[in-house]
Amino acid sequence: MVEPNLTSYDTACRSFSWAEAEAALGLGNKLNIAQAAVDINCERGLRDKVALRFYDGTREQAFTFGELKVLSDRFALVLVRGNVRAGDRVVLFGRSSPEFYISLLGVIKAGAVAVPIFEGYMAEALNEIIQDSGAVALVTTAALKNRVNRKASPHLKQMFVIGPLAAETPAGEANWHKVVAEATGDLEVALVDRESPFALLYTSGSTGKPKGVILPHGGLVQYYQTGRWVMDFHAEDTAWCTADLGWVTGITYGALSPWLNGVTTAVYAGGFGPEGWYGFIQRFRVTVWYTTPSAFRLLMAGGEKITKRFDFSSLRHILSVGEALNPAIIRWTRGVFGIDACDTWFMTETGAQMVANFRCLPLKPGSMGKPVPGIQVAVLNSKGQELGPLEMGQLAVKPPWPAMMRGIWKDEDKYAEYFRDAWYLSGDLVYRDREGYYWYQGRADDIIKVGERRVGPFEVESKLMEHPAILEAGVIGKADFLQGESIKAFLVLRPGHRWSPKLQEQLQAHIDGSLAEHMVPKEFEVCTSLPYTRTGKLLRRVLKAREIGLPETGADE
Repeated sequence: MVEPNLTSYDTACRSFSWAEAEAALGLGNKLNIAQAAVDINCERGLRDKVALRFYDGTREQAFTFGELKVLSDRFALVLVRGNVRAGDRVVLFGRSSPEFYISLLGVIKAGAVAVPIFEGYMAEALNEIIQDSGAVALVTTAALKNRVNRKASPHLKQMFVIGPLAAETPAGEANWHKVVAEATGDLEVALVDRESPFALLYTSGSTGKPKGVILPHGGLVQYYQTGRWVMDFHAEDTAWCTADLGWVTGITYGALSPWLNGVTTAVYAGGFGPEGWYGFIQRFRVTVWYTTPSAFRLLMAGGEKITKRFDFSSLRHILSVGEALNPAIIRWTRGVFGIDACDTWFMTETGAQMVANFRCLPLKPGSMGKPVPGIQVAVLNSKGQELGPLEMGQLAVKPPWPAMMRGIWKDEDKYAEYFRDAWYLSGDLVYRDREGYYWYQGRADDIIKVGERRVGPFEVESKLMEHPAILEAGVIGKADFLQGESIKAFLVLRPGHRWSPKLQEQLQAHIDGSLAEHMVPKEFEVCTSLPYTRTGKLLRRVLKAREIGLPETGADE
């Protein structure tokens, strides 16, 4: 068993400062997060170490740190010579592939701002983001380029297409591979201050209107340190973060954090499926695996029989993000992989991991864990007052911290709404136990009020999922004449199970005996699936809309 990098959580909380991380990285007054992630590793003797492994089920590729440096330098030269200036936005639109990782690095080295967009966006949403960001260049694929409406975005001067182009190439379009292969000369990497943005990430969240979150180069010290302490990266690791580059986790913990720690990152683009995912872990000897509770549930639905066909002996650390991790999932990972999955908490707006479970601390299934050393967290009531142990309130963080967003694109008022009385307000309701562990209860607008009691839906959902018949559960409050609200549960059954009055009685008795009478769902509805954001967060508001007959609008957060 590899010893954890963080051996004493309490000591780190007392003595650590972000200056230590800066010193370990050897940062100067001016920096560049892409240079720190790749080029500096080459200077430290890792030029020939594999930095990126890619597999899509058919094609397998590997790139060393030296090769990533050369290729990203070339793409940066293409941008600079194409008059892309410092601070200009460059959109990256397509499924994860080596070309997009290289482009991400090249954009940042050129001093521009990367705007990664999930390939699932259709034309209307895609072009809204292109227009809002004012992007001057775009990288996409031959299969997706027709979704781009260049006439609606006159500021979009250049489009680099991965894959074959037609014989007659429209003005302003170029083949990505051709321009990178032909780029020659030495690049002068754009060195900037810590506050300068390197990424603009759009998330629709709960409002439906995309908002652009601005992340700074200075966040690299937090990506590095949380990589050491939370991800527990060691030099020999191969890390697999299942998020694509359109999500903050894909950029930070799928690319930058591993590379800042000199670790190989593995990328799988073969689509979801137990056989493909398990085969990827076995094929590339993945040691650190970072995914979502929704992915775990889909793997659980595939049954344990298929897991017997694969070798998981390389795995030593499993982590989860995107939504709270149910205890039932932790028991499953323990049974299948012999490892407890560790929950982590952060948001696009926080930029990096803020609360997590650490290898050096006992795991409490269902808990978010404890704050990352160097991060100050509190539970606040509606008046902004700090609450004590076992009191439910809003999770708040004391700014600043290195990876914190530095603004909402073109919306200063929206940015200001996140802060009150010198605290960043997350919108998540939690409580802290007497040992300092935090427990997620739901979003502020998800809380159910049964009479005078407030009920966090996550706690009820987790208990329902402990039953062997339940794969997924979503809980909402339903209008009740006597109590204000009663609890309704939407369920997805495990394969081989059928709904019956007897099963309903079992579930109600389980909640009553484990939690409390007022937390027992009064009504159940069995579904084939539950609505989630693409990052794996349960959309309880969609369940509420379904219940009262309103349109079920989703989110792409």
